[in-house]
Amino acid sequence: MGAPPDQPSTEPAAGGAEGHYFAQAPTARRRPGHIVVDLHGDRFELATDSATFSPRRLDPGTAFLLDAAPAPPPTGTFLDLGCGYGPIVLVLARERPDARIVAVDVNERSRELCARNAESLGSTNVDVLAPDEVDPDLRFDLIWSNPPIRIGKGALHGLLLRWLERLTPDGEAVLVMGRNLGADSMQRWLGEQGFPTERLASKRGYRLLQARRA
Repeated sequence: MGAPPDQPSTEPAAGGAEGHYFAQAPTARRRPGHIVVDLHGDRFELATDSATFSPRRLDPGTAFLLDAAPAPPPTGTFLDLGCGYGPIVLVLARERPDARIVAVDVNERSRELCARNAESLGSTNVDVLAPDEVDPDLRFDLIWSNPPIRIGKGALHGLLLRWLERLTPDGEAVLVMGRNLGADSMQRWLGEQGFPTERLASKRGYRLLQARRA
């Protein structure tokens, strides 16, 4: 059994490396599905599949971020880092139609689903890209992310620094992490790297962190 629905899961992804949600080109057998979720007063029907993050339900950490994060700016360039099949992207796109939403994921199956879900919901302000497809000069006013903890501490640190360095001077990153998966130490570490980080909220094992440039 996995963790209870309101707790961060500690169960590893199944199926070997090719089945992980952070695999670049998953080879696990496809199991197309969909979930229906109510977010910010809107109902979203999202296509999902195997070898993506939380394909059978909206991840409770993602739900917490969407519920507790400060309202995004009215416009700007926003990044969803590790977009999966797109729940964060689609809320941002729906609520901020004048913003540009960049959805980034290493997993080609996740990108395919995210693009399909954005198209089905009529979200025309979304760009779904692999990490290396993002213009190196592009800067972000806002980053929202439920980051891929399972890639390992060193890789996660490198990933976050790579993208937080691309915040605009007044930009901010809002991250959701499980307390038992290192949220408190991550908060300290980000501060040591020049990104002062505060805890915005806590709920049932999750921390919502906000990082800015020093």
